[in-house]
Amino acid sequence: MIRVFAVAAIVFGSVLNVHGKDGESVALFNGRDLEGWTYKLKKPNVKMEDVWSVKEGLLCCTGQPVGYLLTKKKDFENYVLNVEWRWPDKGGNNGVLVHVTKPGVVGIWPQCLEVQLFSGDAGDFWTLETTIEIENPKGRIQDRRHFNLTDGSEKPIGEWNAMEITCRADEITVKVNGTLVNHATKLSQSKGAIALQSEGTPIEFRKVELKKLNE
Repeated sequence: MIRVFAVAAIVFGSVLNVHGKDGESVALFNGRDLEGWTYKLKKPNVKMEDVWSVKEGLLCCTGQPVGYLLTKKKDFENYVLNVEWRWPDKGGNNGVLVHVTKPGVVGIWPQCLEVQLFSGDAGDFWTLETTIEIENPKGRIQDRRHFNLTDGSEKPIGEWNAMEITCRADEITVKVNGTLVNHATKLSQSKGAIALQSEGTPIEFRKVELKKLNE
């Protein structure tokens, strides 16, 4: 069911690969190991591999303890991020964090904008010491949460979902399985690292790829 919120059509410019070739993506997750990533956990004595591991080409997260997997590269901006995920057993909570900067501003969580993966609510925005503006905000904002535009965009538990996050300057657009689910402008920060949460429930990723946009 489509929620009754209008959204303007959004047109983006052409896409360039980080290395200069049109149409090619850079795999932030290489399918083999966690090269290029670091981490932050609520329990500092827990090792990264106790929470995130690579099995049969999949990035697997146990969900415990709470924390996030963080790219070592800290200055991503103007890009399209494609993420494919599924809940192997049951739905739960997780998120993709973009424009990650200062750590520990809301408990364990860093200063960033979260694009929600919570089952049934994929595409909600959560602001963590950041600000955004959304279309038709009445009834769509609850504290730090900015509700998405649609219901029913996700596939059943156990099936793969695809999320496309387009970040250009101070604007962000999110699609889930090809459907536009959220859009915001006037982001208070538009550059930083990218992170994947560990937030209570096992989750698997098979793609985390980035294309650089023309500035």
